[in-house]
Amino acid sequence: MEKEMNFKKLFKQISPEEICDNVFTLAGKVFPVITAGRMEHYNSMTASGGGFGLLFRKPATWCLIRADRYTLELIQKEKTYTMSYFPDEYKEQILFLGSKSGRDSGKMKEVKLTALKTPSGDVSFKEARLIIECKLTQITTPNPDDFYTQEARDYIKEAYKKASDYRRYVFGEITHVWVKK
Repeated sequence: MEKEMNFKKLFKQISPEEICDNVFTLAGKVFPVITAGRMEHYNSMTASGGGFGLLFRKPATWCLIRADRYTLELIQKEKTYTMSYFPDEYKEQILFLGSKSGRDSGKMKEVKLTALKTPSGDVSFKEARLIIECKLTQITTPNPDDFYTQEARDYIKEAYKKASDYRRYVFGEITHVWVKK
């Protein structure tokens, strides 16, 4: 059961430029948890890959999500999501979130993380050390013909054997960044 907490007692807001982590570590070595929905109904998944930068002159993130993921469906519905990063001690819980679909299971009740609502109404977790709130900007599916290196073409050909395997590229404007106090 989610407990009501005073979010601002646990986290302080910083600007995207104040994120201290190396972006390559955040995008490739640490598995963020992407969460979409509202406290009444939300879902989380473990992500791997993605990046940070500027899109339309605003700080942004991008990540790859399989087309059949339930979290993607909720992102499309709500038009917002969070990317939460955790200390190493929560690795088992983070991997658990990637192990099964929330569409067909009660995984959000099974995970040993404490959900909490951000001041914007998005969902993250008390145990996170860094929370990035995003407003959906674009979702696109890359065309294999758009890739020019053989390595990229081979990866796409292998990854996209059936439509449910397709990775959607999700771009989001960073609206808030929170770090654990």
